[in-house]
Amino acid sequence: MNPAIHIVDDDADFRDGLAWLFDSRGHQAKTWADGEAFLTEARAQAGAWNHAVVLLDIRMEPLSGLATFEALKALQCPWPVLFLTGHGDVSMAVATVKNGAWDFLEKPFQNNVLVDKVEQALAAAASLSEESQQAQNVRQALASLSVREREVLDELIQGHYNKTIADHLGITPRTVEFHRANIFRKMEVNTAVELAHKLGRYEP
Repeated sequence: MNPAIHIVDDDADFRDGLAWLFDSRGHQAKTWADGEAFLTEARAQAGAWNHAVVLLDIRMEPLSGLATFEALKALQCPWPVLFLTGHGDVSMAVATVKNGAWDFLEKPFQNNVLVDKVEQALAAAASLSEESQQAQNVRQALASLSVREREVLDELIQGHYNKTIADHLGITPRTVEFHRANIFRKMEVNTAVELAHKLGRYEP
């Protein structure tokens, strides 16, 4: 299933028009009449986010787009947010970008410009989702190591040879080789250099 585009706007005709636009371009869109209803959906996904993009009207009642955005940030939601704004709200929208929003678009806008911006944000969300999954995989692999394997790993990423590791840990080089093979298998690497690179990139 394609990633979701969440359209949050209190104007029903505008919401439906955007949903039709994205559907016609092969994207899955969901519409929300207010920020609180949308946040209920976001909270339900907390910690297990799919990748998605949010189109958020800056002026809504009773919960404004700005308040909705702040609530999303508090949830540590990774979805890029693109604000939809009227002319009088441009300075406010610029401030939201400085505060972490993906972008903003002033109404009225060209459909192709909106779709292009959303597709760029979707690509960024996909990349972020993949990075997050890789980091989670590394954490899980590290957690699966025994205490001894973790000791050997710490020696390996310092560039020590098997004999040196054996001397440091008071075990035989053959035992080091056994643990080294298990570590490489669990961490899905072939060399100590790969291991160091993976840990450097993904270990929290």
